Amino acid sequence: MSRHKTLKCKDNLARHRNVLTRAERIELLRETGRWVEGSSVVGMIKVGHRKVSVGKKVKEKKGGEEATDDKKKEETAS
Repeated sequence: MSRHKTLKCKDNLARHRNVLTRAERIELLRETGRWVEGSSVVGMIKVGHRKVSVGKKVKEKKGGEEATDDKKKEETAS
């Protein structure tokens, strides 16, 4: 019998998960300052967990200068 493709990889837990464990939620609340030591873990505050997208890399010209949108507009205008 074959294994499902999601069970093959060892780093499946390294990917983005929508549901955090209790310890991860407490850690996020501590970082934001909303966790009071000694409070009950039952009925904890909701914690939003969003996937962060990484920005695109800026291409470089042959001369070593970074190509920006303003420079491209000036070059096309002249």
